Amino acid sequence: MTENFKAQILNKSDMGRIITRLAHEILEKNRGLEKLVLIGLRTRGAYLAERISHKIQEIEGREVPTGFLDVTLYRDDFRTRLKQPSVEVTNIPFAIDEENIVLIDDVLYTGRTIRAALDALMDFGRPARIYLAILVDRGHRELPIKADFVGKNIPTSFGEEIKVKLQEIDGEDSVNLIDISN
Repeated sequence: MTENFKAQILNKSDMGRIITRLAHEILEKNRGLEKLVLIGLRTRGAYLAERISHKIQEIEGREVPTGFLDVTLYRDDFRTRLKQPSVEVTNIPFAIDEENIVLIDDVLYTGRTIRAALDALMDFGRPARIYLAILVDRGHRELPIKADFVGKNIPTSFGEEIKVKLQEIDGEDSVNLIDISN
């Protein structure tokens, strides 16, 4: 299966505006910082969580607790889909009991990664509420999961994929539509 670039959907400026909007929406929905924590899903969701955390600190003048979660071992396709799973460090250095968690990831597709994240979080405690913030929602859900905060909806066909590039990993910020049908 080859990948062919189709279109750039978001550039660096677009992503910056989305991060700002998501930070404001999160604060509005939560009514401030009270009991708010952010947890980014490894890998790109963790970097997005850090960016949203920094933006919230700019807005509110206070830090919001931020952690990172790897869900590799919680995935239902762990043994079938992932040939060589890459397990990364989970780092949640605070209690999540009775907290309002915002799970953050780059792309929402089938919903299976988020289901795995919910399972993983329950091993850490019992939050008061869990919200979901996504940079891109591309549709094609297999599970009844819906994001509370969406940066951009990008409907895709089954022969297309969304590639998120972040400065911290890829050396640039962009969201691209890729043709994988060949």
